[in-house]
Amino acid sequence: MRAERLISNVLRVGVLSSLTTILLGTVIAFAHHPEYITSPRELLHLSRPSDTGPHTLRAVLDGLLHLRGQAIVMLGLLMLIATPVVRVAVSTLLFLEEGDRAYVAITSTVFVLLVLSFFIGGAG
Repeated sequence: MRAERLISNVLRVGVLSSLTTILLGTVIAFAHHPEYITSPRELLHLSRPSDTGPHTLRAVLDGLLHLRGQAIVMLGLLMLIATPVVRVAVSTLLFLEEGDRAYVAITSTVFVLLVLSFFIGGAG
């Protein structure tokens, strides 16, 4: 029961934190660029993939240092992506604590595959 509650809390906190971060970034982006509200053309520019948004971790970090709304939104999206990965890591630790070797092996394999997919996906 404790394990299920902990996993549930990890997912809940991850999703709510990412949602809050995304909303904060959106508010900041619109505060810095009020033309997004009044100009459909500018709003279209914001919502289309472009070279102006942060596309690398370094660009996100730089944008966060300068309080750029798009970088804050990207941080929220990265948090949302990381939430299930953290859930798998927590599950692995809980199974390890319980001494359940089979589930430790399964969740460890899933965790390694998730992490590898990020590196392989980032290389392509």
